[in-house]
Amino acid sequence: MRFIGKAAIAAIVSLSALAPVSVSAQEYHRVAVVDVAYIFKNHPGIKAQVEKVEANLKAYDAQLKAKREELQQAAEQLKTFKVGSPDYSAQEERVASLESKLRLDMQRKRQELAEKEAKIYYENYKLIGEGVKFLAGHYKINLVLRYNSEDMNKEVGESVIRGVMKNIVYHDESLDMTKGVMQFLDQRMATQTARAPGTTNK
Repeated sequence: MRFIGKAAIAAIVSLSALAPVSVSAQEYHRVAVVDVAYIFKNHPGIKAQVEKVEANLKAYDAQLKAKREELQQAAEQLKTFKVGSPDYSAQEERVASLESKLRLDMQRKRQELAEKEAKIYYENYKLIGEGVKFLAGHYKINLVLRYNSEDMNKEVGESVIRGVMKNIVYHDESLDMTKGVMQFLDQRMATQTARAPGTTNK
């Protein structure tokens, strides 16, 4: 302990709780952590947005199944015609057209869903950043580090690797602002919903 002076001990103690501090205490660096991955996985508002995209995907899968069955039936019907006959040529063109349209529809849908997913992550990450900035300013925090609270599962190799590669080895739980950021998101999303067109205040 000879390397830790009284001033350093005072600085460590000042980090033990995320509470507003006086101007005189700002000479110390105050650090906090936030689990962004946890917020994305567990915040109800974000989960609802993701589930909406997933529901859209399931609905498209049902449509896709019907289109694939139509293509398969057309291909089977093609076998009933004599090669080189007008009927065969017409059916062959129909099969090619259905297949081409199906591929194009799939490509467009994949792009659409990818864009929607990217928008969810982009917009909510910005909100998380705003929440972190707000709390950091309120509690006079100088630095907020991203960390992963996921426990290692020794039975899953990828989980072990993620755990070993964590940038933060230890932090006091009082430094975790994850719940505070989630509350910030609750309030911000509620405000956005209230301001959305067609929303009436009761």
